[in-house]
Amino acid sequence: SIDNLVKDIEETKKLGIKAVLLFGVSHKKDPMGIGAYAKNGIAQKAIRTIRKNIKDIVVISDVCLCGYISHGHCGIVKAQGTRHKAQDYIIDNDETLKVLSKIALSHAEAGVDFVAPSAMMDGQVKAIREALDKQGYQDIGILGYSAKYASNFYGPFREALGSKPQFGDRKTYQMDYRNSDEALREIKQDIDEGADIIMVKPALSYLDIIYRAKQNFNLSLAAYNVSGEYAMVKAYSRCSVLGVRCSKRTDNREPITETEKNLVLEILTSIKRAGADLIVTYHAKEVAKWLKQ
Repeated sequence: SIDNLVKDIEETKKLGIKAVLLFGVSHKKDPMGIGAYAKNGIAQKAIRTIRKNIKDIVVISDVCLCGYISHGHCGIVKAQGTRHKAQDYIIDNDETLKVLSKIALSHAEAGVDFVAPSAMMDGQVKAIREALDKQGYQDIGILGYSAKYASNFYGPFREALGSKPQFGDRKTYQMDYRNSDEALREIKQDIDEGADIIMVKPALSYLDIIYRAKQNFNLSLAAYNVSGEYAMVKAYSRCSVLGVRCSKRTDNREPITETEKNLVLEILTSIKRAGADLIVTYHAKEVAKWLKQ
């Protein structure tokens, strides 16, 4: 909820963390995801409230449809032919660009500093940059989810958002995890289209991509340490304490063990060592406390 969000970000800021990345979770979903760009949508309200109550924090907002659209995909879906089966549906890339631009504009109007298009639609950075500039938002930056893989590490996040695809999968617009060269092409395209920051997602299984991106491009590089990577650390740490095979989910209220602390620091250091300038992670607040100590 927004009141708890403000409290959380106040704590975050006191720890020395300089930026937050917002995702809206909507319980009202429809086939076109219109809630994603509603003036009084949850993300728009959150941005305005943060701007009103907290100073000197960089607010970045995710720009996608998966949390607002009933079928769970990241774009507008249309049917091909006359048969209505899962394999007959495709993502309408160009129509999705129009909607992503509306979302980005609604976030800009609310006061965001950066928009972060994550749908992996071709041309999304260019479409959003042009839409923002046309409306006078030249100073709003773009953090591009430039190399986003069709990964198995997104499960906990999709469960939280209720955004698991109802049919098909995301392999036609997210990248094949076996392909490394495509990542460099996608990153270059985002840079050419006007991205201010590029990002690799996930992080832990893609340290080679982070390294190659850093070697090839002179632009701020972010890495996303995603929900499945976070959940693995939690599960491993709990099982190591119990000393048994463990399948139960971790309660985040349990105290963090020395094993978990050391593992988190090792993982995040590897991401930094590979070349990331920025790390998006669910461990952020705990790490900030440890570094202060």
